[in-house]
Amino acid sequence: MDERITINQGSGGRLTHKLIEDVFSKNFGMPEPLTDSAIIKDTGGTLAFTTDSYVVDPIFFPGGNIGKLAVCGTVNDLAVSGAVPKYLSAAFIIEEGFLLRDLITVVESMAVEAQKAGVKIITGDTKVVEKGKCDKLFITTSGTGILDPAREHISTGKEIKPGDRILINGSVGNHALAVLGARNNLSFTTPVVSDCASLNGLINSVMLKSNGILFMRDLTRGGLATVLNELAGMIRLGITVDEASVPVDEPVRGLCEMLGFDPLYLANEGKVVLVTESGEAQKVLDIMRSDPSGQKAAIIGDIVQDKRNLVTLYTSVGGKRILDMPSGSQLPRIC
Repeated sequence: MDERITINQGSGGRLTHKLIEDVFSKNFGMPEPLTDSAIIKDTGGTLAFTTDSYVVDPIFFPGGNIGKLAVCGTVNDLAVSGAVPKYLSAAFIIEEGFLLRDLITVVESMAVEAQKAGVKIITGDTKVVEKGKCDKLFITTSGTGILDPAREHISTGKEIKPGDRILINGSVGNHALAVLGARNNLSFTTPVVSDCASLNGLINSVMLKSNGILFMRDLTRGGLATVLNELAGMIRLGITVDEASVPVDEPVRGLCEMLGFDPLYLANEGKVVLVTESGEAQKVLDIMRSDPSGQKAAIIGDIVQDKRNLVTLYTSVGGKRILDMPSGSQLPRIC
């Protein structure tokens, strides 16, 4: 019992999952599988409910700030569960000495993003702690959305079968490297901007025009590799991924090669992975590409029969390797 929490247990990878299973899920009695939003059925209707905390460092980065991030992250967690996001709460822990003008900027950005996403921030809380007891500003947001019972399967993936296709709405890795650059005052030759965005508009378009959506999950901590491993474990099937099909912007690819990062493990804040029926994949791809948040969408892989539940990456140089879930964190505090 003398074991201490490490930064790697907040990475979103294998150690995070073990912490959640051994401590939180075990004591709270959370039902399996664990999804981005809880589904509540005893309210006279079906609701999705989610909560998340944001501790990104620095709080301002190219493409957004901690406030925009908080709204987008909560909206996306609801949307990928198949729900229509409606209401958010926002709680602030503010360090003594934090600039009021920066707080106003953050809050204004939250209001703008909420309006764009069609949600309302209706309640919250504010605490101020002594200087040194908090790193500038932490935000916790919770959200509820209305869920059509016909879409309850989306968060669990229980209707997925071999032959189904895997899609993504665009390039990976931008958010993590944008935050890294801002954190370390790095001047990239080609600017890297966070993909931070609310995806409920794109997701709603896809669901309205296709009945073949079997699963969705937004790519945050742990990146694409983590989500695919989570999915393979949930559905007890294998996944194959074509590395050359995964969109990666050239500045991100070059920086990853220089810094030793793998873009498949980097965090994103405006990306969603979808699993569709095979016959619906091209239709869904076309729908996503017609949306500003999906112009670089691609079909990247397939669901296959595999008793080991492995994610296999077919590399761009013609080989193949196991794409495992990360244990630690490449970049802490990116959300």
